[in-house]
Parts: sequence; structure tokens; C-alpha cells
Amino acid sequence: MGGLHDMAEVVGGNYRFLAQYNRWMNQRLYVACETLTDEERKRERGAFFGSIHHTLNHLIVGDQVWLKRFAQCAVDNGATLPSLNPTVLDLPEGSHLDTVVFADWQALRGKREQLDAAIEAWVAEMPAQYPSFVMRYSNSKGVQRAHPAWQAMAHFFNHQTHHRAQVGTLLTQAGVDVGVTDMIALV
Repeated sequence: MGGLHDMAEVVGGNYRFLAQYNRWMNQRLYVACETLTDEERKRERGAFFGSIHHTLNHLIVGDQVWLKRFAQCAVDNGATLPSLNPTVLDLPEGSHLDTVVFADWQALRGKREQLDAAIEAWVAEMPAQYPSFVMRYSNSKGVQRAHPAWQAMAHFFNHQTHHRAQVGTLLTQAGVDVGVTDMIALV
């Protein structure tokens, strides 16, 4: 076919690769975190969200907020995303970006695994035109936003990388080596 079909495959392939990297790095990060005691994971370390545990909770909350928006964007544009279902998007009402929704480590890790699987399924099932859909939502301060979905998707994956890097730094300071984090290691 060529042309637009090839471009759609490149774009879709890019998001599938980002989702694969996302899962791979989260798995590595959680394994590294398990070398610390629960007390050490929850210890205040001066990061933006304080502790390793709190930072990882922030990623759970942030992911669910964005995934709900992505699911609504699909509905608003006449599509469905079965992977982004209420079981995955079960963020407690009233949660904020600094809410610790999982005090228990195993529950936190289980939710991370569920979200990573849903993220991979979402980018695999999204329609080819999804990145060009217009997203409409209110941000955390109530400001109305409207922009192409691809911009929010870029933010979504970058946000994960940003906070994983913070956790990686905290782990290094605690004497834990996460290992290779470069995306190209997946190739």
C-alpha cells in the first residue's frame, strides 16, 4: 500500500515500543526496589514525592488519570478501548496526584503489572487514527484542555520515564543498581 498506511504502522509501532519499554523498565525497577525493606522504600529521601514508594504511587495515580482520559477520548471519537475498562481504571474517587493509593508493596506492584498490561493492550488495539483524535478534558486544576491525543500520549510515556529516573536515582543513592535503562537495549 505505502504512504499513509506505512506511516500509521510506524506511529502505532512507536507506541507499542514505548509501551513495551515502559513495562520492561517498570519490571526492572520493581525488582530493584524489592532489594530494600518496606521501611527503606517508604523512607523520606527528599524527592518531589518524598519516598520511592510514594513516587511509584504517583505513577499509578497519574497513569490512571491519563488512561481514563484516553478511554474517554476514544468514546468521544466513536471508538472503544476494551483494555481500558473499569477494573483497570479503578482509581478511588477524590484521589489526587500525591495520593498514596497503595500502602502495601505487593498491592502496588500488582496494580503496576495490571496497568502495564493494559497500556500494551491499549496501544495495540487503538485505531490507527487515534493519535490524531482531539482530546477534551479538564486538567487537575479544572482548566479545560483540547489537543491531539498524540501530544498527551507523548506526555504520558515521558512522565513515566521522568519519575522512574527519580526512583532510579534514589535507588542508586541507597546502593541499589537498577542496571541498563536505555531504551535501545530492547532492540
